[in-house]
Amino acid sequence: HWGDVAWLLHSTYSVIIDAANAFVTLLFLGLKMSDQQPVFNIEKIYVKDLSLEIPHAPAIFLEREQPQIDMQLHNEATKIDEGYFEASITITVTAKLGDKTMFLAEATQAGIFQIRNVPAEDMDPVLGIGCPNILFPYVRETISDMVNRSGFPPVILSPINFEALYAQKQAADAGQAQTH
Repeated sequence: HWGDVAWLLHSTYSVIIDAANAFVTLLFLGLKMSDQQPVFNIEKIYVKDLSLEIPHAPAIFLEREQPQIDMQLHNEATKIDEGYFEASITITVTAKLGDKTMFLAEATQAGIFQIRNVPAEDMDPVLGIGCPNILFPYVRETISDMVNRSGFPPVILSPINFEALYAQKQAADAGQAQTH
């Protein structure tokens, strides 16, 4: 049984990484060719912040009901040096039984990416879609492992379509600009 789960996780991660790499490759192929080819390198991937709270331990471990699981996601990117950017994803998972919190797990997975010779209009999609697609499998594993090591069944996060999230954010920003 656990072998099947491990295989499924590995397969899912592989598909997500392949999709992220394909997206970045297609984006770069679509760029205007110039004397300098676009550069995209992963310099470092790391856990930037990690937090776990179990406010009602140890009594909460005696509960047998299925909790309500809520997940919040936040991603951002900042320039840290010429041609270097830090992208990060923060995921907060809260499990509740009624109004009682079973656990709150939060992880920020970050990466340092070298991105050069990419037109300014293409940087937002690279940082808002490509980088989060690369980071997500890592933060997904971090959350699952942290929750499992805390004594609860692992939380397996579903894949996230960062392209759709990016499009929603662009539409919301465009709508907000029209009202001001």
